Amino acid sequence: MILRLNHQLALVTGGSRGLGAAISKKLGREGAFAAVNYLNSAVEAEEVVREIKANGGNAAAIQANVTNEEEVFRFVKEAERVSGLRVSILVNNATGPQPELSMENLNWGDYEDQLNFFVKAPFFLMKACLSSMKEQKKGSVINIGSEVVQLGNGHFSSYVTAKSAMLGMTRSWASEFGEYGIRVNLLNPGFIPVERHAGVSDEAIDQYRLSIPLKRMGVPDDAANTVAYLASEESSFITGQSISVNGGHTFGI
Repeated sequence: MILRLNHQLALVTGGSRGLGAAISKKLGREGAFAAVNYLNSAVEAEEVVREIKANGGNAAAIQANVTNEEEVFRFVKEAERVSGLRVSILVNNATGPQPELSMENLNWGDYEDQLNFFVKAPFFLMKACLSSMKEQKKGSVINIGSEVVQLGNGHFSSYVTAKSAMLGMTRSWASEFGEYGIRVNLLNPGFIPVERHAGVSDEAIDQYRLSIPLKRMGVPDDAANTVAYLASEESSFITGQSISVNGGHTFGI
């Protein structure tokens, strides 16, 4: 079997759970060395690594707070050391709490919390990976956005604003780095239930499902498969794009 990502180092932030775990496993199955980043979930991260290795892949769990510049540079350096490779794939997936608050109950700190994960962390990671990608004259950066940018969900403005910033960031980076063979794209998942959604009612999930043209809920592998495509040479002429993976939920917007 031909593996699309052989001999490539892929960094996946927030790779221990949810979409990040599925993305890490998929990239590992495709031949990449998966650097599974985590903050506190060491057990979960090691389980992701164990599964990748059990399926014949290579991976390592690496702890780092990706909102801290020094820790980001350490993370990238350690990933390159343990893999013996230069980074060529970056998946900016890490997230934190996502409170739904009305404007009356928000403060600037709530906005900063979201901007830290969706603007500050990707900025640090891009800075840390850029020299390796430029030297190789190749790279694929996949920023994980959200369909909320198109939907503009109310009582969620801190999250929606920060995710919206990723769109402009993606396009600007694609313009700036294209001449070096570095592609940058934004993947926008719909509501795909994972561990963090354990408290969401079956009724709410079913209501969302019925609003999707395909009439099914997405699963983590739907996002992971798209990431693998964007990381591979099969998408070598795709950059600066915003791609929704949500069963057609926002195709008319």
